[in-house]
Amino acid sequence: MKVLAIDQGTTGTKAFTLDEDGAFTKVTSFEHKQLYPQSGYVEHDAEELLTHIHACIKKAGKVDAIGIANQGETIVAWDAETKKPIHHAIVWQDDRTKHITEKLKADGAEALTQSKAGLPLDPYFSASKMRWILDHVHEAKILLSAGRLRLGTSDAFFLNHLTGEFATDVTTASRTSLMSLDTLQWDDELCALFGVPRECLPEIRNTTGPFGMIDTTPITASIVDQQAALFGHGCMRVGDAKITFGTGAFALAISGEERPIKNSSGLLPTVAWRITHQPALFAVDGGVYNAGSAVNWAKGLGLFSDYAEINSFTAASALSRGLVFVPALSGMAAPHWDRSASGLWLGLGLDTSKQDMMQAVLEGVALRATEVVKAMGKGEFISIDGGLANNPYFGQFLANALNRMVVVAGSADLTGLGTARMALAGAGAKTLPPLPAPRQSFLPTAPLSAALHSRFDIAILRSKGWKNF
Repeated sequence: MKVLAIDQGTTGTKAFTLDEDGAFTKVTSFEHKQLYPQSGYVEHDAEELLTHIHACIKKAGKVDAIGIANQGETIVAWDAETKKPIHHAIVWQDDRTKHITEKLKADGAEALTQSKAGLPLDPYFSASKMRWILDHVHEAKILLSAGRLRLGTSDAFFLNHLTGEFATDVTTASRTSLMSLDTLQWDDELCALFGVPRECLPEIRNTTGPFGMIDTTPITASIVDQQAALFGHGCMRVGDAKITFGTGAFALAISGEERPIKNSSGLLPTVAWRITHQPALFAVDGGVYNAGSAVNWAKGLGLFSDYAEINSFTAASALSRGLVFVPALSGMAAPHWDRSASGLWLGLGLDTSKQDMMQAVLEGVALRATEVVKAMGKGEFISIDGGLANNPYFGQFLANALNRMVVVAGSADLTGLGTARMALAGAGAKTLPPLPAPRQSFLPTAPLSAALHSRFDIAILRSKGWKNF
């Protein structure tokens, strides 16, 4: 059996094949335009994304099944009859709806979203984006009155075009703020809170579908990219955890078959996956909005020109020398959930070099990830992937910050690998091929002192606006 996995991510679309012998091969990849119509707005052309998915399928040729990973909270609105989008896709990074979530929070509505969906009120999640479409796109009102409006995360748009099915999976639905974690279905109270008509939403299905056919080939898996990466890391047991360092940094840890109980950690309960005939598996989730995006931002400022320049530094850590960077360039996610936080350096001086600043950027991303992982509890090691996983300085500093072994996954494309393995499972494979051996591991060599962690904590408070701290 041979399957095709399509990883439709924030910056591009990649395709891979996997067979039951474990041969994992990249087929093709495409980048797509990032649209920034105004400050805080981040959009994609949904039809461009769909064109790239079609090209991936054509390039792969004959396969037995297909799996698709999606961006998560990114949404599309379209006409049920023509299937044409009525607005650009609104991307998970977009914060245009912060006035909506702040108003709901001020009205005391966050207790409802946290108790039912397990999510705080934040523009990151899909529901307020759907509300914005209804409020600001005139065609949405016309289609709604005609019973033709479709609102969904990007996966539902892709599936509707590819197979005619109007469906999403339980992992993606768990990122909308509209699904109850108790019933794993759309919740009437949550839909009413955001003013999103339930009849406009797709059917929620298992992660392994079925999701319909493309000609004679079934789509057997649809999943959020971060959950796909979790599966690709081989995380299956309670406590298994991973971090994917992409545009943002996203940590997930398996919590078991029981819905996680809300606590004060700032972590979010979510659905890891639900495979056919098996109970749903839950996870706890913590995100950092800016990881690779912070590094790319620094590159754009001219702090470095080639990624090899930032693989090592001759000086002691920037943190130990009093230079701290908080990568809150889009606010802060877990455990703070503060969109008003801003990025900042502390400790700049006339002797501060570009290398020092870049060292602080890498350390700041690692320290933010450390906050999230420590909130998840103890574990023997953490598995990482993504662009920053290729940086040895970053990997070693992260191990020191966590005081825990950091393992770099054996594949550079864990989202694609996890999606492919999920597609195999959905296609009825009795066993899954073994995972590639880890590429590298880092043991803590000089664990950070409490004083150094406190230095970063103070910078976090400054970032959140505690000017007189």
